[in-house]
Amino acid sequence: MDSALHHLSERIRAAAADHTPLRIRGGGSKDFYGLHAQTGADLQGEVLDTTALRGIVSYEPSELVVTVRCGTPLAELEAVLTEQGQCLPFEPPHFAHTGAPSTSTVGGMVAAGLAGPARATVGGVRDYVLGLQMLNGRAEHLTFGGQVMKNVAGYDVSRLMVGAMGTLGLLTEISLKVLPIAPAEATLVFEMDQPSALEQLHRWGGQPLPLNASCWVHDATPGQGRDLLFVRLRGAVAAVEAACTTLLAQHVGTRMDNAQAQPDWTLCRNQQLPFFADPGMQGLQLWRLSVAQTAPAFDLPWAQLVEWHGGLRWLWAPADAAPQLQALALQHGGNATIFIAAYAYSTRARGRFGSENSVATAPSASAAIQRRLQDSFDPHGIFNPGRLLPAA
Repeated sequence: MDSALHHLSERIRAAAADHTPLRIRGGGSKDFYGLHAQTGADLQGEVLDTTALRGIVSYEPSELVVTVRCGTPLAELEAVLTEQGQCLPFEPPHFAHTGAPSTSTVGGMVAAGLAGPARATVGGVRDYVLGLQMLNGRAEHLTFGGQVMKNVAGYDVSRLMVGAMGTLGLLTEISLKVLPIAPAEATLVFEMDQPSALEQLHRWGGQPLPLNASCWVHDATPGQGRDLLFVRLRGAVAAVEAACTTLLAQHVGTRMDNAQAQPDWTLCRNQQLPFFADPGMQGLQLWRLSVAQTAPAFDLPWAQLVEWHGGLRWLWAPADAAPQLQALALQHGGNATIFIAAYAYSTRARGRFGSENSVATAPSASAAIQRRLQDSFDPHGIFNPGRLLPAA
């Protein structure tokens, strides 16, 4: 055990003995994210800094597998993959200031489980985690999974850690599946209202088209005020070019220059498009509705942005709209939460994280399962108390 891992292990062992809460933290880019934001509480516990656990342990480009330590900057990993013509296809957000270096870490990426615009097509973080190592609440260093897909017998603990917000243990090392960067990419823009956009996306989804991401939004630029659907195509050169020809023949639209489109998709990935800026209206919160892709357009009086071919709906609405939005999301097989991206808009101090359908107030059976998992991995309750479930 190297010195950094030994130090963290000793901190956990001492905290368990004293029942001292620990706040696992990498780059801090997702400090805004969690149940504490709903209650207005401060993050609890002594900081357990993971950034010393840094570096790529192994990388086999020909095998499409990389193993990396949890404190490794996400930007550093992505740079290494790019050199080999590979990527993390689920596009994890960084939540950095525009123009500022990213502080996101690989461990935070897995713990938060957030994915970007391509999520509906390529899958999420959980789909790319092959295995990991972690320190549990007894300071035991455990290994789950490995470096291939077909190595899981019984419960897949590795993927259980995705989205657990560090409440089950400290991730130390993670093995990820990576994919080649698509040889071709194109972004098309169509002017159409939300119902028409969703109808087209559903139709195109049933065709052999290299759809990768989509974003519908009302462009409120003064003097324009247009409803726009952006569609990103990725794949083989011939497939992308043929799809562009087909779609532009079916509907009047334009093809964006990639030099303009790619930065816009990055802004979408990090919730930094103009839509995500604080609208300046008292009491409005940024809501995130995850629903079935086939859900219809929602007739709501608030501004919306639609991603994931209809599966993700963002909107600015007051907190007291919770019953309406939660019922609407539940009706369409999903859930509604108030989301906070600290660098995407300036309402962090008055924002909330959860809703009545969130983990915070999940049905008793689900909550009981989560409690038992936490009791098993963290029997002394020292990891990130109050981050995912109310502190006991």
